[in-house]
Amino acid sequence: MRVPVYSLTGKVVDQMELSEDIFALPFNHAVVHQAMVRQLANRRQGTASTKMRGEVKGSTRKLFRQKHTGRARRGDIKAPLLRGGGVTFGPKPRSYRQSMPKKMRRLAIKCVLSAKAREGNIKLTRKLSFKEPKTKNMLNVLASLSVDYPVLILTAHSTPDVVKSAGNLPNVKVLPSTLINVVDLLSYKTLLATVPAIHNIEQIWGRPRLTSPLKREDKESHASL
Repeated sequence: MRVPVYSLTGKVVDQMELSEDIFALPFNHAVVHQAMVRQLANRRQGTASTKMRGEVKGSTRKLFRQKHTGRARRGDIKAPLLRGGGVTFGPKPRSYRQSMPKKMRRLAIKCVLSAKAREGNIKLTRKLSFKEPKTKNMLNVLASLSVDYPVLILTAHSTPDVVKSAGNLPNVKVLPSTLINVVDLLSYKTLLATVPAIHNIEQIWGRPRLTSPLKREDKESHASL
């Protein structure tokens, strides 16, 4: 799969071959959904806490006698039915974390990247940097590339000038290519990436390179050990 590489003025300056191992996979709905739910669940703090009637501070005196009053059989002031009393079945601190096999997490990211490549929602540039951070510079680049919002910008490494230039744009997010995740890829329609960022993605999420075979001398040394 070949994708055009644009300059910051919107002209096609090159063609780039995308790895089929990452950008040409069929979409697996079940894996992508599970990865998205896992990521959102792991964001939850799980610190909500309420007091039960045994934890509320107050008197344990019975408010009035049990019988012959025509009223409910009321206990102490800490009862859940009274204002300021305990909470029935209230939340307690807990962990919402979910686990997922590494192969499935990698597959989910590659499925979303492949879907964006098939739909033509990936645009590449040779580089993306500004002399000084200005929102106007970022708007000019996005307008020249005819980018559809919302857009996720991927850079090879942390770029403060690009981050500050997009800081005031509500539908634009800048992210290093090493931190891509399923939720961000699904939340933004267009993926604007630099060529070095794509190289990083292919190196991290692609198939591991096979190590070169040992030389004859190395084999003999290993055999002697």
